[in-house]
Amino acid sequence: MHINRYEKFWIILSSLLLVIFAAAVATSSIAYGVQVPVPEQRVDPRLVATPGNLFGEPGLRELAPGRYEAYILSQAWSFSPREIRIPQGSTVTFYMTSRDVQHGFKLQGTNINMMVLPGQVSKLTATFDKPGTYLFMCHEYCGVGHQSMYGQLIVEG
Repeated sequence: MHINRYEKFWIILSSLLLVIFAAAVATSSIAYGVQVPVPEQRVDPRLVATPGNLFGEPGLRELAPGRYEAYILSQAWSFSPREIRIPQGSTVTFYMTSRDVQHGFKLQGTNINMMVLPGQVSKLTATFDKPGTYLFMCHEYCGVGHQSMYGQLIVEG
């Protein structure tokens, strides 16, 4: 099969650019510790907030000194809990689910950014070495009160 030399040039250039872009994404994800949210388990969104369930009493649980699990429940226009406090140097694994509709979770100043879906528990882990207040918010439009869906993680030094 005969390919025009100009067409061949553009095919080779396009292929080379795809390889360069893929290498750049792979390198940056390793260098900056990019994680993909992992669907940890399935839950019934109608029963997720019932007593006895992990999300029935959302909040922070200490596993060991400096290691925590944060169970955060998203529902129409609020996160529960709205404030989390941890000591500096702590590693927190976030477990999130939604009770009603699709929400988002973006923790400012970190690489924590995930979609929160009803019926699915998403999981991401981060270590907080710098003290300060890290705001979190919903970044998926979830209805009329979306603008009031925020909270904060306070890292105490």
